[in-house]
Amino acid sequence: MSYHFEFGWLLQYYPEIIKGVLITLELIAIGGVLGISLGIFCAWVRALGPVWLKPVVAAYVELIRNTPFLIQLFFIFFGLPSLGLQLSELTAANLAMVVNLGAYSCEIIRAGIQATPKGQFEAGESLAMTRFETFRHVVLVPSLQRIWPALSSQVVIVMLGSAVVSQIAAEDLTFAANFIQSRTFRAFEAYIVSTSIYLALAILLRQVLGLIGWFIFPRRVVR
Repeated sequence: MSYHFEFGWLLQYYPEIIKGVLITLELIAIGGVLGISLGIFCAWVRALGPVWLKPVVAAYVELIRNTPFLIQLFFIFFGLPSLGLQLSELTAANLAMVVNLGAYSCEIIRAGIQATPKGQFEAGESLAMTRFETFRHVVLVPSLQRIWPALSSQVVIVMLGSAVVSQIAAEDLTFAANFIQSRTFRAFEAYIVSTSIYLALAILLRQVLGLIGWFIFPRRVVR
């Protein structure tokens, strides 16, 4: 039995593909920036923050890192409305990605903080800095420099994991591929195209993050 590849439908459905790519990029842009910001805050709390807040952050990190992302997404989209908080598909997807990346990036960044020589903390104290000021001005940048490759890889993983947001009808790239194959019945071609786009996005995102690292940490090329 022979199978004949046909990609002529691309011309008809390119608006759906472009929309899906743009929404995927939006998800990773918002999720990446806010997720890493949340991760930095949580890492500070776990390493240097108030004692009373550490158990709260530790519980959040363990909960997110030990439960499936899809369940977290369903809880936000289907569960929160029971508490009176109604979110759109895209808002719920963004929130789920921020919460998920925040937990994972917290542990990665905390590892960088823990590798900081004690002399840097002592230098901050000698300048009459508070613990937060020492973290912000002395510790944060070197810590991020140490773990930037690992953090970049985690961002790429979260971008690829964003494919599950199609399960709540967020119109990302996977949603577009599902829509196209349901109309054309050319599932093989539809998923070949979507897989190729995800591959290109992952490679591009890794290069962009490498360039960002190069600009932030000019003394060291981050790949």
